[in-house]
Amino acid sequence: MKVFSKAQITASFNPELAVSLLEEGFIAYSSGKVQVPPVQAFAFQAANGDCCVKSAYIEGSPTFTVKLSTGFYDNPSKGLPSNDGLMLVLSALTGQPLALLQDQGWLTAMRTALAGRIAARLLAPAEVKAIGILGTGMQAQMQLEQLRAVTHCRQVIVWGRHENGLAAYAAFARELGFEVRTTRDAAEVAGAANLIVCTTPSRQALLHSEWVQPGTHITAVGADAPGKQELDPALVARADRIIVDSVAQCSQYGEVAHALESGQLHANQLIELGALLAGHAIGREHDGQITLADLTGVAVQDAQVASCALAALST
Repeated sequence: MKVFSKAQITASFNPELAVSLLEEGFIAYSSGKVQVPPVQAFAFQAANGDCCVKSAYIEGSPTFTVKLSTGFYDNPSKGLPSNDGLMLVLSALTGQPLALLQDQGWLTAMRTALAGRIAARLLAPAEVKAIGILGTGMQAQMQLEQLRAVTHCRQVIVWGRHENGLAAYAAFARELGFEVRTTRDAAEVAGAANLIVCTTPSRQALLHSEWVQPGTHITAVGADAPGKQELDPALVARADRIIVDSVAQCSQYGEVAHALESGQLHANQLIELGALLAGHAIGREHDGQITLADLTGVAVQDAQVASCALAALST
């Protein structure tokens, strides 16, 4: 079995190839061609942490992938990153482990950001006047990096809880060529931006329906485990198009799950991203619509991003 470090993985990673593989993976998933066992989820309330184990096999692939991902959200105060993890790639022909990707959670963060990029390309309004970001961590940074490929907008307003985090994010965004505004009031983000990405591990709604302008697209990636929530269920119900990475998974947790549980939404209103990519569903029809992509993270993404990383490492 080969073992690869985060440095090796990041140095050779090809995001354009990854986007293509992720799109193929979403389509295969929505076509019923992917085995995705139930997610194993652990909660460590005393440590403000969680862990999930996800695995996937795409029909016809020579490999399958098992991914372990952790989030311990008080780690920055200890001088440690919030997220960590690894991926194990095994042969689907012999069962032998082929590669251990010690990416420290980077591949999970990247495939999440790339899914946000795909969603924005499909659903964002034609004219993005400002990008809004909720959160100041690594995922908030990676989402902004990837959005440069799908919009010419270089105005960003970012919400965070702490001034030091906001200052660091502002410096990062300026290095990317953005004009930056920071705030500790999420209503300001909704008032200024019509492409909003939510990236926090919040357990209560941060963004409320009455704040959001018609025509806004929202990508929500933070609520990736039970109990997490960034959006008011009324906002989810208000959306004209609701795209999910997995109907089954988003019905259990994520933003959609809260709206379903409160009775403000019906499952037949949900469209899987794979169906949209395959042309089997309609996305945004005009710039007055509110669109939502609820991305809880599906294991097929891990299988595809691992394949992408291994392809680059093997050349």
